[in-house]
Amino acid sequence: MNVWILNHYAHGPDVPGGIRHYALGRILVQRGYQVTVLASDWHHLMKRRIRLQDGARYALEDIDGVNFVWLRTTPYQENDWRRILNWVSYTIRAVALGRKLASILPEIGEPDVIIGSSVHLLAVVAAYHLARHYHAHFVMEVRDLWPQTLVEMGTLGDRHPLTWLLRRLERFLYDRAKRIISLLPFAYRYMSSLGVPTDKVTWIPNGVDLSLYEGLTTAASEVDRAAFTVMYAGAHGVANALDVLIEAARIVQDRGREDIRFVLMGDGPEKPRLSAMAQRLQLRNIEFRDPLPKARVPSALVATDAFVLILRDVPLYKYGISPNKLFDYLAASRPIVFAGNSENNVVDEVHCGVSAPAADPSAVAEAVIGLADLPAEEREAMGQRGRAYVQQYHDYSVLARQLADTLEALNDEQAVGPGCQAAV
Repeated sequence: MNVWILNHYAHGPDVPGGIRHYALGRILVQRGYQVTVLASDWHHLMKRRIRLQDGARYALEDIDGVNFVWLRTTPYQENDWRRILNWVSYTIRAVALGRKLASILPEIGEPDVIIGSSVHLLAVVAAYHLARHYHAHFVMEVRDLWPQTLVEMGTLGDRHPLTWLLRRLERFLYDRAKRIISLLPFAYRYMSSLGVPTDKVTWIPNGVDLSLYEGLTTAASEVDRAAFTVMYAGAHGVANALDVLIEAARIVQDRGREDIRFVLMGDGPEKPRLSAMAQRLQLRNIEFRDPLPKARVPSALVATDAFVLILRDVPLYKYGISPNKLFDYLAASRPIVFAGNSENNVVDEVHCGVSAPAADPSAVAEAVIGLADLPAEEREAMGQRGRAYVQQYHDYSVLARQLADTLEALNDEQAVGPGCQAAV
């Protein structure tokens, strides 16, 4: 089966960012699939081009058997209208190149299935149009609920004209997708309220490539370090509520716990403000680090004592969460402080750390101090429970089997050419 995946922000393991489609694609290739990913050459974290030479409009790269087609898109530095222009340029170029891709790069061939991943809905629109062109099955992967995420995060008003337009587009794509893959465990409830049949939705969450952690999961009690280190690794955006972590670090410092330090590794639009906030509070127990290529992240994670995952206090999380960082944390065999009010809470379910309410710096500080004061053997047991859980349910080899089953089921159904559907 020949599968194309349109993910604006897809990456390989040699740069910072998510590797979901690289990891799933690599395993599908081993199962006999052909996989091509159409992604932007403009790296949204590094804010620079990472693959294309000057003047090139696209390039083909084989990364462990997965074909990556890198598209030249409009550059941007800030999360303003230029980022929207970047989305539009990706969509236009994905459609324009995609329609002739099988002829100009015959080694790729024509797709049987095209998956559009909703990092933003325009990428899914491009996937839909290409599926019509090639008479391929159209599958929609829902990473974020658009526009509900924007509304609940305060980016758009519920009655904004753009919200109305995005809701119409969202429903249009739900109706025309042959299958919907959701990363969120309870997103089917939201989709069902829009009339989407629940049997059309398949849950395939984010995961982790455990092979990257082989030989790295040294027992926490065996690591010699001067301080108890708590790490946050991931995006520094509004949704990540890192103000809560900065305030928790202040509380820990005010209590005289010089033996506890915090490390924030990653990048994002909020990072300069968060760094300035830490300086204003004169925090000596916090360190900001640059993001690492995905292949180097495991070594950094196992060199710490515990992790923290913080969510904003918004109703959106009643549909569940599936952050990449959570599964990396679990793979590193360290306990987790989870501060959030989501419908699914792996930390409580698996007993692999401590939970705290959302938007409560004092509770986060208490949880961190409590973990630091536990015997190392108890923290190690928490970490091992998390590792066992992620190995059973979230290793990419497990998730790739689920994806393969979903795609192969399409061939067992009566094929209806997507070209018969109405255009947007």
